[in-house]
Amino acid sequence: MMATIKFEDDAVQVDAAIIGKGLDIDPWVVQSLIRESKITSRCERGEGADAGRLRLTFFLGNRRFCVIVDEAGRIIQRSAIDFGELALPRALRRPGG
Repeated sequence: MMATIKFEDDAVQVDAAIIGKGLDIDPWVVQSLIRESKITSRCERGEGADAGRLRLTFFLGNRRFCVIVDEAGRIIQRSAIDFGELALPRALRRPGG
């Protein structure tokens, strides 16, 4: 997937295909799930050695998808956790978690 993350007027634009793949859902439902607050997100700016990078984290039920991008919006790293029937631990919802 060659898609990048775009930055415009202090907003971050992430293609639904990236979020869908990370959360293992159809990209066509991403926008409606965001509107319904079923997908929530967090954005953290890197400091020190991570300056110039952003960590974008998306939550859906018991799943978490995290993507780290550089200042050009290129994806550097991605990770996903799915706890299945178990609840997502609170610690994974906190910044840096």
